Amino acid sequence: MEGKYIQFHVIEIKPKTKVYGVYTINTDDLIGTIKWHPSWRQYCFFPLTDTVWSNGCLQDIHNFIYQISYEQKAHLKTEGKP
Repeated sequence: MEGKYIQFHVIEIKPKTKVYGVYTINTDDLIGTIKWHPSWRQYCFFPLTDTVWSNGCLQDIHNFIYQISYEQKAHLKTEGKP
């Protein structure tokens, strides 16, 4: 998926979840990751140190997390899990 200024790529596949890299579109620099946070039981964003985020970038991240969370729940339902 791609937002206006950032893009998301799978960087690791775990047994039940995936880890996504968050990259700038212009320079393709890694600026954070999105991964499953087991204590909170949801995907969360982990920005790299000394990065700055605009409202538009944060909205792109929100939309992406919403999408992958929806897909994760749908996947679990097809496996017969709650």
